[in-house]
Amino acid sequence: MQPTAALALPLRPPAHRVDPRAVQWWRLQGLVALVVLAGPQLVVWLALGASAPFWLLLTTILTALAAAVYTLVVPPIRYRIHRWEITDEAVYTRSGLVVREWRIAPISRVQTVDTEHGPLQQWLTLASVTVTTASARGPVTIHGLAADDAAELARVLTETTQATPGDAT
Repeated sequence: MQPTAALALPLRPPAHRVDPRAVQWWRLQGLVALVVLAGPQLVVWLALGASAPFWLLLTTILTALAAAVYTLVVPPIRYRIHRWEITDEAVYTRSGLVVREWRIAPISRVQTVDTEHGPLQQWLTLASVTVTTASARGPVTIHGLAADDAAELARVLTETTQATPGDAT
């Protein structure tokens, strides 16, 4: 019995890293989280002044410390882990810090290709590409691409998908 094309796809790490500016993007996201989480605690602590409970200062410091360590340590690690690749047969991605996820989406299953540019991504000229498939697992997203590369990737994926026989189901 011959394996189907979907089963014959090579299982290997994707070839391409995300753009190096993704590290800055992830760090900025961490700083935003720091402000959102520790900022209100600090404001309440300052507003209460001398009557502020010690535990409020302690939780503020611990929150700020945890967010700062995450912001400094995690983005370079994510950069080394996150990879992607597009071939004529499939979209390959690898992501995840604690739980690693490798996804392979056959081109014949691709339904839509979207690009996203959030405010921080726009500032750093980055984008994310989301490939929606006929899978119950959900879409495959490649975060942290250069905006021009994301646009080209979306174009190539759209052309490849249109040229691939199948009904994407």
